[in-house]
Amino acid sequence: MNDLQLGAIESRFADIIWDREKITAAELAREGFALLGWKKTTCYTVLKRLCAKGLFKTEDGMVTVLIPRDEFYAAQSRRFVDESFEGSLPAFIAAFTNGRPLSKEEADYLRALIEEKR
Repeated sequence: MNDLQLGAIESRFADIIWDREKITAAELAREGFALLGWKKTTCYTVLKRLCAKGLFKTEDGMVTVLIPRDEFYAAQSRRFVDESFEGSLPAFIAAFTNGRPLSKEEADYLRALIEEKR
């Protein structure tokens, strides 16, 4: 899954599916039109691409999630850190917070997270 990437259009549509978990393809096409202004054919084309990537599957007109959103984005985040910071989480955090102080709540949350993962 580490090499799986989504473009902006695919991400927006995937979020609709993830938000609804199980949804029929017809309902998804209606949601795509209502939320994105897409025609049914566009919705089905993007759905087909997302299924080919292994994120979702369609069976008997029902769309189901194969890779949950949090799992997908966690893998994408790990890939970004690996590629951009040679896998160094401290280097990523240093770059991310550069020039921006952490609030007490953010610092406390990070400390607790580190302790939990230790």
